[in-house]
Amino acid sequence: MNKRLLKRCGNPLVAITMLAAAGVAAGSETESGANDREEPLDLDPLRVVGTPGQIERIPGSASFLDQEDIRIQGYDSIDQMVRRVPGAYFRTEDGYGLFPNISLRGVAQMRTSKLTVMEDGILSAPAPYSNPSAYYTPTTGRMSGIEIVKGSSQVRHGPQTTGGVINYLSTPIPQRSEGYVKTLYGENNEARIHAYYGNAYQTEAGTVGILVENYYRTTDGFKTIDGAPGFEDRNRTGFTKVEPMVKLAWEPVVTTPQRFEFKAGYTDMDADETYLGLTREDFRRDPFRRYAASRFDRIDTSHVRTSLSHRINPTDDLRITTTGYFNRFKRAWYKLHNVSTDQAAPGDASQQDNSMNLSEALAGGGAHLDVLRGEADGTLRYRNNNRDYDAYGVQQHYNLSLYSGALTHNLELGLRYHHDFEDRFQEETNYVQEANGAIVRRERQAPGEQDDRKRETDAFAVHIQDRIDFGPWSVTPGVRYEHLRFTVTDRRGPQTEVDKASLDVFAPGVGATYAYDEHLSFFGGVHRGFSIPGPSGVVDGLSEETSLGYELGTRFDNRRGFRTEAALFWTEFRDLIVPDNIGGAGSGETDNAGDVRSMGLELSLGYDPGTALDWGFSNPNHLAVTLTDARLRSDSQTADAESIFAGGERNNRVPYIPEYQVSAGTGLEFGKWGTFLDAVFVPSTYSDASNRGVQERPDGTPDARFGKNDSYFLLDVSVHYKLTDTARIIGGVQNLLDEEYIASRLPHGPRPGHPRFANVSLEVTF
Repeated sequence: MNKRLLKRCGNPLVAITMLAAAGVAAGSETESGANDREEPLDLDPLRVVGTPGQIERIPGSASFLDQEDIRIQGYDSIDQMVRRVPGAYFRTEDGYGLFPNISLRGVAQMRTSKLTVMEDGILSAPAPYSNPSAYYTPTTGRMSGIEIVKGSSQVRHGPQTTGGVINYLSTPIPQRSEGYVKTLYGENNEARIHAYYGNAYQTEAGTVGILVENYYRTTDGFKTIDGAPGFEDRNRTGFTKVEPMVKLAWEPVVTTPQRFEFKAGYTDMDADETYLGLTREDFRRDPFRRYAASRFDRIDTSHVRTSLSHRINPTDDLRITTTGYFNRFKRAWYKLHNVSTDQAAPGDASQQDNSMNLSEALAGGGAHLDVLRGEADGTLRYRNNNRDYDAYGVQQHYNLSLYSGALTHNLELGLRYHHDFEDRFQEETNYVQEANGAIVRRERQAPGEQDDRKRETDAFAVHIQDRIDFGPWSVTPGVRYEHLRFTVTDRRGPQTEVDKASLDVFAPGVGATYAYDEHLSFFGGVHRGFSIPGPSGVVDGLSEETSLGYELGTRFDNRRGFRTEAALFWTEFRDLIVPDNIGGAGSGETDNAGDVRSMGLELSLGYDPGTALDWGFSNPNHLAVTLTDARLRSDSQTADAESIFAGGERNNRVPYIPEYQVSAGTGLEFGKWGTFLDAVFVPSTYSDASNRGVQERPDGTPDARFGKNDSYFLLDVSVHYKLTDTARIIGGVQNLLDEEYIASRLPHGPRPGHPRFANVSLEVTF
């Protein structure tokens, strides 16, 4: 029926609409035995890869990390997971992955703002258009899988399309009774509990599925704060996170297969985190020290995420997926902003003249550094970065298969309306300190006095892509278009000011695969990407960042334990967007830094000789190697003297992008027990675009954000033993060699990676 209808209509979009209407009408009818399936209908959620076996059909480099990859080493940080992916770089900021900085193929890492991050196909950043920085990220430890696509992701996924896409897959509703409980205890009083239960029930109204889940994690942290009179919680540098979630599904008794699914989740996190690092000399003596001035630093966040989706198959060749979603994120990051050697009231001219940026104080030393250490009179200025975010929208995907002789068309049409905003209502508080570090006076500004403005975006996005299969070839052309309307409301002056602007962006591309035989295939593509500067940037006249990326690769799988993928990539970025100056004392607005070229080689390999040679046990091995040459193609154009891109010259390296990275692992799996060893090596990187390797801005101002970061080698090991068919115990040590290294100089000065972490856990399934 559907082929005849398409032929009569001529226009595929008209046909899609008619088929959808016909399918919904048919779905309203019931007949005996129409829903006699014993298990719920398996309609894939919104995914970017699908299953590991479907990677071969993607015209670009892609990776799939499954549930066991996450669980076996006790990982709960996206930083730890992406290091297994060729072409992915990470910069740890807090040691736990709470605020990840991830780059794919050399894009700027700033708080993962150049990637499209989703959970179950839904945008997960607090305000992905108005402020995409990752102050919230889905929790890795509760996921059932993680999908990553580079290169060919530009057409299907936005709004950030110059880098790639990461899609977290939450726990699915099981098709029968299934439960899981994992408890973990580790060093620094770290405790985790992950538990869920789900089932599907046959009712007269159809199949009903339910899943209830909770994830809890707490730790004291691995740093120690300097002591000061009246302050005793020196080891309070950790966090607590709670994440309950519920999913409900219903497959009605109708002739047309369809499914409704509702999801509601909540995340509450309290973290004693700080922007303040250490001087280089203090770091070498004790990298896990925190100065007394940071003792009031704290971030509280809450995130509500809800979605309702409907998936229907009007015919065997057509699937329509409609999803509405609403996310609300609130954060209050109460953190040290700058330091003064005066003991003055807020707004006093003498204090304003004598205040110093934290990175300047760390690099320059002197009296301001003594105040940070709690060893001199002065004033600590704290800023409460109090912000509310909303993001909501509706998206619809049509997937249609068409047949014309030897050609098969797999057509996808995607539509989305999205609205989000970031609302700032910030204040500052001064703590007046005596020479022994005691706080003798606290002076608070009125709420909203420091910042009171709102940035919001309305986005209309459409993409169309057609995978055309003929013989061993598959060619996938497509285009993405987004129309964006921005509004900036500034309430700081005597009168509210409202500015508006709009932007239209395109991302066309084409990819192809060629299957030489059932084992060997080739892929390649050319895609254009874009990254938007956000409402304030567009209003101020900044250009969107664009990219033109090329890739060529090959995959091989002998179906007996050996598989490999290699890809060459070349990407030209124009008008690179620096999201903000990350830690500087300026306005923190976005800026264009100039042009960048990133090229390199990605190689991944997996081999299990135990399976291939029938040893009686498995011996899985994996290797991921990335070579990247990411350089400025023009002198930096940023006008912000505090930006880490200030002073960048043509052919200088992009900050925090290493020349290469190697990740490898091996394991042994017997009947009841097994062991795994994973390692990663990351060489030294520059932390600024001037590439001088000194703690100084190009204008001569001392600044601890500038310089170099250490190379490091991390080794993780785990051993597990099956107590019963449904229970196992896992012991592990992360950073086995207790490597101490400067992982980052952002936001303010040298910061360490996580030290050695021994842990033991118990898993029970039922």
